[in-house]
Amino acid sequence: MKDICSTLFDIPTAVSLEPAAGKLLISEPFLEENCFTHSVVSLIDYDVTGGAIGVVLNHKSPSTLAEVLDDDSVKADVPVYCGGPMALDRVFFLHNLGPDIIPGSRPYAPGLYVGGEFSAVLDYLNSGYPADGCVRFFVGYSSWESGQLERELAEGSWAVSDSPADSSELLRNTGDAFWHRRVRDLGEAFRAWRLVPRMTCAN
Repeated sequence: MKDICSTLFDIPTAVSLEPAAGKLLISEPFLEENCFTHSVVSLIDYDVTGGAIGVVLNHKSPSTLAEVLDDDSVKADVPVYCGGPMALDRVFFLHNLGPDIIPGSRPYAPGLYVGGEFSAVLDYLNSGYPADGCVRFFVGYSSWESGQLERELAEGSWAVSDSPADSSELLRNTGDAFWHRRVRDLGEAFRAWRLVPRMTCAN
């Protein structure tokens, strides 16, 4: 049924860019896996022979960071996002704070960093500084083995785009609005994606 719906909506199958660390993967609207429905993935690592790792940016979980860590001392209102189906017992974070504020953080895209000293990011939050637009926490991550992402790209499951110049755009907002904004950035060729309602075509 996906093929019929895709034909009706004239869904493009070509991607705009090649995958690389720091690029975004934007799911096509008929992707049925719950974790990846209307998702935007930030690619943290990519290697043609070694596969890819990233996190889903826009699927907020019902839990806060304090609940996930079971730590009442943590600032209570910081949300946690569902980064993907792998390592669901671990917390990861992306930020634009840099190594001066979060020692040990690793740059992977202009203005974006992954990880670093967890105590430093908790100190940052508990000092009253904002999470929104600056740091985002995830349970789990997404990964593709060698050749898997390339096959999915060839099938049209994903489109690839650059990250926005303002890194804070990826660390604020959530849900379908986030996905629609990134689809708009893909250009007119992908306009049909925004016209597809978020549902699975029935048999």
